[in-house]
Amino acid sequence: MIDFKDLECLVALARTRHFARAAQECGLSQPAFSMRIRHLEENLNVTIVKRGNRFQQLTPEGEKVLAHARDILERTQLLEREIKASKGEVSGALVLGVVPTAVAVAAQLAIRLQGIHQGLRTRIITASSLSIQQGIEDRAFDAGLTYADGISSDLMHIYPVYSEQYVLVAPSALIEGAPETMTWAEAAELPLSLLEPGMQNRKIIDRVFQDVGVRPKVIFDSNGFNAAIVIARKGVAATIVPKVLMEELGADDDVAVVDLLEPVVEKEIALVVPRQATKTVILNALRDAVEDGF
Repeated sequence: MIDFKDLECLVALARTRHFARAAQECGLSQPAFSMRIRHLEENLNVTIVKRGNRFQQLTPEGEKVLAHARDILERTQLLEREIKASKGEVSGALVLGVVPTAVAVAAQLAIRLQGIHQGLRTRIITASSLSIQQGIEDRAFDAGLTYADGISSDLMHIYPVYSEQYVLVAPSALIEGAPETMTWAEAAELPLSLLEPGMQNRKIIDRVFQDVGVRPKVIFDSNGFNAAIVIARKGVAATIVPKVLMEELGADDDVAVVDLLEPVVEKEIALVVPRQATKTVILNALRDAVEDGF
């Protein structure tokens, strides 16, 4: 007989593509985890995983088993949630894919949800906008907080959350007179630390610099804002971040936070939810939390 735990192990392995990480996620030792996968293969009399020194991929039969495993687990979880919801409870796990620029708002959402539904656990995973769309399609994410640009309304429900605006965070030693505003062309003259070129935020910033006819002096790239802000506070380079992020983190005497003008740039960040969602009760709670505004 197929054990639900075996199905959970297979789904975790497909998501992490790593035996040790999947075992840890499932609360098992690696030998016990491997035994679970072999037990599933023996019950179904198929080879599910192509094995080597490390995880390679699922076999074609394994992909079919994975699709059914996800469906079975999601339907079971849906049943449990609907029963609890009928008693006024919202509980379970919400996996939210978030672009780095929206992490501060995602944290506020998680706090808001936890305050209303103590049985709901929110997991925030930062990812690129493209990875979020793919993750929602692959069911790795239940929903996303990402740029509204490029999201198909045929596949996703789109709920606007806020308009992203940008500020320059510059070491006080690099700018004179603590200006309240600066043009993008002036910002391009400073040494900059920005997100990696493939990320949507970086593409937006590069496009603005291109439109105003300047080439910025980028000396550092990273896949998150923590490194860029540390570099700014150490006095090495300025960075450009969403205004909402600095409002949450706060500034100090080491840096100046300056509004960027000419042009004023705004990009819509939205909550995106698959139209064929299974965690309806949880996602409705998330949507309600978003509609309370920021």
